[in-house]
Order: sequence, then structure tokens, then C-alpha cells
Amino acid sequence: MSFADIGEVGCARGEARVFEFGWQSWSPTGVYRLGDTPPRPADGNIQTLCYRPETPVPAGSFQGEGLLAVDPGDGGPVELWSAPDPPAVPSIRARRVNDRLVISADGPVRHERVEGGLGRALRHWADGLAPSRAFPSVPPMWCTWYGYFDRVTEADVLENLKLAAEHELGVDMFLIDDGYEAGIGDWLDPRPGFGSLERAVGAVTASGARAGIWTAPFLVGHDSRLYREHPDWMAGGAHAGHMWDQDLAVLDVTHPDAAAYLVGVFERFAAIGVTHFKLDYLYAGALAGRRHEDLGPIDAYRRGLELVRRGAGPGATLHGCGAPMLPSIGLVDIMRVSPDIAPTLHPKKGDLSQPSQLGARLTGAAREFLHARWWVNDPDCLIVRPEVEAREEWAAHIGATGGLRGSSDPIAALDDWGLSATRRLMVPTRTEPA
Repeated sequence: MSFADIGEVGCARGEARVFEFGWQSWSPTGVYRLGDTPPRPADGNIQTLCYRPETPVPAGSFQGEGLLAVDPGDGGPVELWSAPDPPAVPSIRARRVNDRLVISADGPVRHERVEGGLGRALRHWADGLAPSRAFPSVPPMWCTWYGYFDRVTEADVLENLKLAAEHELGVDMFLIDDGYEAGIGDWLDPRPGFGSLERAVGAVTASGARAGIWTAPFLVGHDSRLYREHPDWMAGGAHAGHMWDQDLAVLDVTHPDAAAYLVGVFERFAAIGVTHFKLDYLYAGALAGRRHEDLGPIDAYRRGLELVRRGAGPGATLHGCGAPMLPSIGLVDIMRVSPDIAPTLHPKKGDLSQPSQLGARLTGAAREFLHARWWVNDPDCLIVRPEVEAREEWAAHIGATGGLRGSSDPIAALDDWGLSATRRLMVPTRTEPA
């Protein structure tokens, strides 16, 4: 859709601020002064992976996905333009014309004025979209990813299961992240060298902890068996970017056989004892493409999450990541609200959507107001082994959030400070919103 001007607001020079709400988990979100240049993708692949692919931002403009808020800086009310009926998500822009911001959008929006400052306005907006449910406290977890990445083995899981108990870290769930599977889309085929997923999950559940698994349910790698054997299950013309040294296709969840496959994957995981499902790269499900059923991208995305829930079971925990924010309301229990953390302070290419401590801190803090309103926030994992840059600052950020606590260091790699910080921060989530 094309953009049409829908309003304008006068701004106090040097005092006005604009809040951009990013499309998905990894999309930068924050508050900027009129002279700032907000984060933008470093290249086209990152535009697809981490921003809203169909609406790149023109130079000199601000843009929010489903929400753009302006604090005029003169003591007056905050002006909010937002999606009137999520999960529909218009892109909303502001361009500077002298001492005014002209607002435009590519779809219907709602305009509100809220007194009391930007923080109060954002909380008011989130309250208006909140699902009618409470969010119980979630215990802390341990995750394989940032210690072992895609080379994780069954032995790594068992070692850290043992060490977490020995060091009394209070971990209630062990999440086996990317690396157990043979390919992106081949979730039930083991990677040679991992070992036995069934044994690893069985050891976790036998210890009294819960077991979690990682998938990217709407992605299919071009190198996968699924892609070779079922090309008709892919959404036509939908390109989900390039990762894992391969191009990525999109599973068409409206195709009856693809839908049955997706449900079956999660039924199988549930049958071996998995109850926590980290669903990554979910943006792929909302990409435009030709589908078996004439369903729009956001409706197809929501259909896909409903299929995952059907397979995982009503009592399972669904944990979104890389996920479109507004379309996920009411469908996930936990949501990543920031880009990935990394051992480094700054991201590659300077793009704050990419893994880094700085990007995770800035966007995570800007979305703290969503916790216990829309879902349980996931600010990403605590990593505090000695080689992590600015680890004290990252630990302080995690300590200030109310969301999910997860350790992702190899526990044997932690020094005394790292063990102490991990033990102190591994606490259940807060049940009240900020």
C-alpha cells in the first residue's frame, strides 16, 4: 500500500522525541530526538531477517510498525498513532518539515493524545491491547546456545544439568537450542554427532526439571531434506533470507500436508517429554507469498502458531523469538523483546539488530513496558563468563528486567564472580507489569 499523510504535530526544538516500535523481536526499538538517525539495516539480507522487509524506511524519516509516538517536548500530551485493530499492522512514518512532524501511514491508524509523558502513554497503549489473561511467574532456565552454538551435544546438556544442581543455580528448565537437528526444517532428524535427543530430554525430566527445544517452525533451508522432498509445501515467491550458508524458504502452513507435518513435529516433541518450545525466526511465517489457501501473510502467521499449539498441547509453553510483535499477541506465552546478546559489546557492521550487548540492552529496555501485559518478556540470556565484554553491565540490565531469566554459559567456564552473579539472577519472573 502507498503512504498517505494523516496528521502533523508541532515540536519544541531540541526537546521533542519520537518512539519507534520495531516490527519483530530483533528490530531496534527506542526513543530518538529529531536530529538523531535511528538504527537501520546494514544490508538487504538483514532487512529481511531483522526488519520489516516490505517497508524500508526513507532517509530522514522515523518509522514505527503498528505504533509511532511523539512527545512534542513542550509539556503537552504525547501523540500516538497506532494499529486500530491488531493483528493488522500499518507502517507509520514521521518526516520533519521545519518545526513540525508530518505523519503518514500505509493503512488505517488510530490517533490518541495521552497526558503524563511518554512512559505513561506507552503503558496506556499496551494495556489497551493486552489479552485477558494473567501471566504466572516463570522459573529460570539454562540454554545451550551461547555456550555451544550449533555444535552442542547430548554430553554438553548432561554436564550442565549436573553442574547446575551442584552449584545450586535454581534452574527449572533446560533448553536444547539449535544444533541437535540435521537441517533447518528437518527437526526430527538428529544431527550426526549430537547424540540422542530422547536420552537428553529424559535425563532432564528425570532430574525434576522441564525440557525445552528450539525450532524455527516456519523456515525451511534449501539444503534440507524437507525442501528437496516437498517443494510444493513452500510458499511461492517467499524468500526468508540467507542463514546457515543457505537460502531460506517459508513453509506454507495453509497446505494441508505441510500443516499436518508441522503439527506432527510438535506432537513428537511433546511425546518425548518436551513442554517448552522456543519458536525462532518466526518473522518468516508473516512474509508475503503464494499460499495454497488465499490467506494474507499475518493471518497465515497466526494460523501457523495455532498449529504449533495444537501439536505441542494446551499446557505447553510457547516462547516466540524473531517474531512479529503485534500479530503474536494472545498466541505466545513468552516473547523475546530484543536482538540476540553476544560476547561483544558492539554489533557487526554497527547494526543494532545484530547480536551484541548494546543492541540487546537498548531494545530490551525500550520494550520492558510489555512485560506481564502482552506476555512474559525474554530479554535474552545471561552470559557472564570472563571473556564477555562489559559483563557487569549486562548482568545489571538483566537484574533490572522483570522477564525470563536464562543462563547460557557453560557452567564450568564461570569464575567466582560469574557463578555468584548467575546464582543471584536466576530468579522467577515478576508477575506485575512495570
